Amino acid sequence: MSRKKLGLIVNPVAGLGGRVGLKGSDGPEVWKKALALGAVPESPARAIRALERFADLRDSLELITYPAEMGEQEARAGGFAPTVIGAIHSGATTPQDTERAATDMAAQGVELILFAGGDGTARDIHRAVGRRLPVLGIPGGVKIHSGVFAASPAHAGDIARLFVNNRSTVPLREAEVMDIDEEAFRADRLSARLYGYLTIPYRREHLQGSKAGSSRGEAVSFDEIASEVILAMQPGILYIIGPGTTTRPILEKLGLSCTLLGVDAVLDRKSAGKDLSEAQILAALEKREARIVVTVIGGQGYILGRGNQQISPRVIRKAGPKNIQVVAAEEKLLALGDQPLRVDTGDPDLDGELCGYIPVIVGLNRRRVCAVIA
Repeated sequence: MSRKKLGLIVNPVAGLGGRVGLKGSDGPEVWKKALALGAVPESPARAIRALERFADLRDSLELITYPAEMGEQEARAGGFAPTVIGAIHSGATTPQDTERAATDMAAQGVELILFAGGDGTARDIHRAVGRRLPVLGIPGGVKIHSGVFAASPAHAGDIARLFVNNRSTVPLREAEVMDIDEEAFRADRLSARLYGYLTIPYRREHLQGSKAGSSRGEAVSFDEIASEVILAMQPGILYIIGPGTTTRPILEKLGLSCTLLGVDAVLDRKSAGKDLSEAQILAALEKREARIVVTVIGGQGYILGRGNQQISPRVIRKAGPKNIQVVAAEEKLLALGDQPLRVDTGDPDLDGELCGYIPVIVGLNRRRVCAVIA
């Protein structure tokens, strides 16, 4: 009986810029700067967590991957003895390596390509294989607007398990590949573009969906939410304000300049730092009680782990998981339908602690209780 063939591609620099506040990792200059700032690659560990979910099926499938940090190392760490193809310059991988890997795996007849990375990696995969074969993203980037990613590494592994066990039970659908201009992103301008579609194995409960923007009708809610947060601010407590159009009015109402797409801090209603990295937030938390204020990503439901990686597991544990305040326009929550809110911090144990039911500030003196899952 022939074994199923699965491909694995890891973008080893995906997600490097998140913790250090660089808002991405596209281009060698950016990831070199991220490494110099102490960034640690995120996608390798995420790929391993996905592989571990179906490692017990290794005898029934052939895992085909690229050398060293582009998949071989992660495959072995995840319990597989992979078939390694292609060649790379270790330590200096490029988008062209990703494209070549996807092309080579398609030629090998793989039934599914798992790839660990972000929107830039999805673009590379799209250029290489288009909609010719199913692919699935293991979320490992900073900005993940595309609809081709699983909700978490574990969910990616679960979909792969279903696909290996009985492909006929997993329908295929097209999902969009979106990406933003990172230079504009770093200058606080959000410019997103549709690059095309990829074919993915579809299991709604395991997929994150595409990011949706805010509507003009939410403006009144934003003002009320800002007032509610400000009225509750206590002297001597540091408020870490996450990125987003829902949180920006908090700073504007205080008369403070802000970074729409970065993490800012407020102490005694005055600015205590702008566009902070993980290290800067940790330093600010050293001797202070804190609250973390984050919002919900429209269409996806994430409150942590997407676009706000500076608010890392270390930051959350130092501030205290119970000191997280979530704000969102009620319209945005209603648009999620029956979907819960999600967390994907990179620390599975912490994600488990954050699951449950939480009150979300939706207006002045108004809360809505929402479920949170990992």
